[in-house]
Amino acid sequence: MSEESQYSEHPGGWIEWFCAHEDHQFLSEVDEEFIRDPFNLIGIKGKFNFFNEAISMILQPTSPEDQDLEDERFLEVYQEASDIYGLLHARFIFTSKGSAIMRERFLQGKFGHCPRIYCEKQNVIPIGLCEDLKTARIKVFCPRCEEVYMPKKKCADIDGAYFGKSFPQYLLMTYPDLHPKFQLLPDTQIQVDFEPTLFGFKIAGKQGSKIKKIEQQQQYNHTITQSNISSIEQNILLQEQKQYRIQKQQQHQEQQEDHQQQSDQNKEQTHKKKNKKKHKH
Repeated sequence: MSEESQYSEHPGGWIEWFCAHEDHQFLSEVDEEFIRDPFNLIGIKGKFNFFNEAISMILQPTSPEDQDLEDERFLEVYQEASDIYGLLHARFIFTSKGSAIMRERFLQGKFGHCPRIYCEKQNVIPIGLCEDLKTARIKVFCPRCEEVYMPKKKCADIDGAYFGKSFPQYLLMTYPDLHPKFQLLPDTQIQVDFEPTLFGFKIAGKQGSKIKKIEQQQQYNHTITQSNISSIEQNILLQEQKQYRIQKQQQHQEQQEDHQQQSDQNKEQTHKKKNKKKHKH
């Protein structure tokens, strides 16, 4: 295939065309200068068979035509180009420019919202649960409940390695204003735990929030554990006190026996002296 047959005269180029796919809406456009920098390619080149062709495809100023997408050779290079771009994307979003772009997209809710009702449609951040390709699909992280969920938006062929495990925490640490506690409006009331009621009355046997129930169970277990520890410590103390009293009683008894024995010896000596005096007279 010649390059003329592979690409149309679309002014947006391959990167813009690739990121414009419906399933690629989480991806940002990586600067060409960043892609051309050999330093940013370290550790990536050896993983691919068509690396040079894939890089050339990524940097094309025009987008593919429909007929190119039916060519097997093109599709092989395209698959590698997608993964190479994804790995470069995972590095680009850790730069000052890349993280700034992701920050704006996060604030606009481009990545979706947390499905947990008490997070009140908190904006989420893309995350990959593994740094290796073809291991885990993209997920989203909620900074309020700090849980990971499947994204509601279509991201069928977005690999989790295109973002990595560390990106949400990096974004929150780089921009502290993104943390939910800085987003609450004055006088905003947030109900943390759900408690089921019927016409305003509590329902017997209903505990409400499972999260709250788990926390209460953990607190109860901790209390019971502490109580057991205190009980054990108290029993040990009582045993030590009992042993101490027994030892004291034994010592006191021994002292009494010694005293009685000494007294008997004194009496015996006194009696002997009296007998000697009588014998002399």
